[in-house]
Amino acid sequence: MLSVDNIECYYGRVKVLKGVSLRVSPGEVLALLGRNGAGKTTALKAIMRLVACRAGTIRLGDTELTRRAPHEVPRLGVGYVPQGRRLFPEMTVEENLRMGLLGGKKGFDVSRIYDLFPVLKERLGQLAGTLSGGQQQMLAMGRALCLQPKVMLLDEPCEGLQPSFVHKVLETVALLRQRGVAVLLVEQKVDAALQVADRIAFLENGTLAYEAPAADLGRSRELLERYVGVRRA
Repeated sequence: MLSVDNIECYYGRVKVLKGVSLRVSPGEVLALLGRNGAGKTTALKAIMRLVACRAGTIRLGDTELTRRAPHEVPRLGVGYVPQGRRLFPEMTVEENLRMGLLGGKKGFDVSRIYDLFPVLKERLGQLAGTLSGGQQQMLAMGRALCLQPKVMLLDEPCEGLQPSFVHKVLETVALLRQRGVAVLLVEQKVDAALQVADRIAFLENGTLAYEAPAADLGRSRELLERYVGVRRA
């Protein structure tokens, strides 16, 4: 289980996260929603140790992550697909995947990534920067999956994608759930998040404002309008 307890994070003197606590169990998808600037991306970066926590703790099972070096966190079982993908554009698809393999367990069969994303196998020699947005997202997810993570953090994975690639992202999230991976999903496409999430948590001004089963939230127009600004028919 990924456990985030009462974390506080700052950018300079500005407190961005104000005592946020989250739990994500194996085989569960938690969608973290909120308006721009609510602190969603900062929460993921805090888990990855890319942003320091001045208070609180983060644990993966019995292992505390709070004071680990950033390069240690992936090796402990946390995969991360950041907003904007952060690929190596001047490296090939194959080379980007090899970068993911460096931090994973020995003996991982990369053909499992090609089974999941066949388009990557077709473009192994192509530079990552020349792929379409959807193909780049598949590569970013494939690179993270080379770690065989226990937890996957996804930051806006459907951003800017055409519907066929959005469907593939959601299909992959559902498969991860079936395999017992805990998924923490930040997503602006609320309808997409509701399709795959077991629970929804709302961040508002750096605090956890509300949490509910996704099935309940899908019927609540008021909550979506209040915390995300989305109106549903």
